Amino acid sequence: MIYLNIGSNLPLEEGGRETNILKAINHLKNLNLNLIKISSFYETPSYPNSLDPKFINLCVKFESNLKAIELLNELKKIEKKLGRTRIEKNEPRTCDIDIIDFNGEIIKNDELETPHPRLHLRNFVIYPLKEIEPNWFHPIFNKNIDSFFQKLDKNSHNEITRLSKSDILLS
Repeated sequence: MIYLNIGSNLPLEEGGRETNILKAINHLKNLNLNLIKISSFYETPSYPNSLDPKFINLCVKFESNLKAIELLNELKKIEKKLGRTRIEKNEPRTCDIDIIDFNGEIIKNDELETPHPRLHLRNFVIYPLKEIEPNWFHPIFNKNIDSFFQKLDKNSHNEITRLSKSDILLS
């Protein structure tokens, strides 16, 4: 299984943050992926600058015949179609798509690292991933998603808000 985290904290002219994420999912559907599950939307403060607009994120689970690098290239195209520019690290963005896990493979090169190297520290990844895959297991740390959930500090639990279910997106 492949897991992506999709986020947005800048609206496009024709829609808000949720619309950006929905458009990203529609672009994914056009890649003929077998989309299996989509988490709820979750809102968190922007990191590292909490003065930037808040982020909305969700996690998707799917199968694909694409190779990891092919998928990464397609994701970059989707981000660009949705107005993403890459000038400064962690700047506000219309669309951010991260590969969280690619079929349990451990990949580390100049272009891609899976599982995502900081997923275990990010509430906006842990919450939606736990929602759609409560038994997910980290192939490097040899721990399940619940152990990362339990290690989040109080602030990480308090600052995240589940906004709405997104099951309708599968149809």
